[in-house]
Amino acid sequence: MQKFLIVVLLITTLVGCGSLSQTQTDQNIFSKSEQDLILSGQISEPMRILQITQPSDSLILRMPSLSFKVQADDQVLNYFVDRMLVTLQNSKGVGIAAPQVGILKRIIWVQRLDLENEPFEVYYNPEIKKYSEMKQEVREGCLSIPDYRGTTQDRAYAVFVEYENRKGQHKCEMVEAFTAAIFQHEIDHLNGIMFIDHLIKERNNSIQHPIE
Repeated sequence: MQKFLIVVLLITTLVGCGSLSQTQTDQNIFSKSEQDLILSGQISEPMRILQITQPSDSLILRMPSLSFKVQADDQVLNYFVDRMLVTLQNSKGVGIAAPQVGILKRIIWVQRLDLENEPFEVYYNPEIKKYSEMKQEVREGCLSIPDYRGTTQDRAYAVFVEYENRKGQHKCEMVEAFTAAIFQHEIDHLNGIMFIDHLIKERNNSIQHPIE
């Protein structure tokens, strides 16, 4: 464990905390159709969670999300992230990504089980800059994959994450253990990746490299 902590410290020292890349800098963060979807319900009303079992939903879930220029006073953005949180809490999950409610923007909510009182926090344009070599087994489910759970083997035990907070401030931090797995799961969603993809990859690897 001591060796691992030294590795973690080296990672934080070497990586540093740079600036995030942004691919969308239009004045309006959301398209007209996205605004219509966001504002189609009250701020206290959960949004519909897309399901991979529905072909039209699956198509959206597999698309990469866009990063954007954070405008902390954007009323639609604030309305949206509040509705995302209501959706997450209503579903009793520990994380949610914007594509899961039909919005292809790089936004996630994560329950910080590693912090006091286990608060929910929102992250804009999150990027994992470094993964620890140490792995962990994680029992995972997904709000977009109904009635199914599986154990992934390839989640990094610790990740170095850069993001912008709700005020638009650039932040970076090291996250460990199960909370690190939540970050990896939700950021995967922003890249059109589902946790079942990891299970399929692990199964294929075990077939190609069987234990003798």
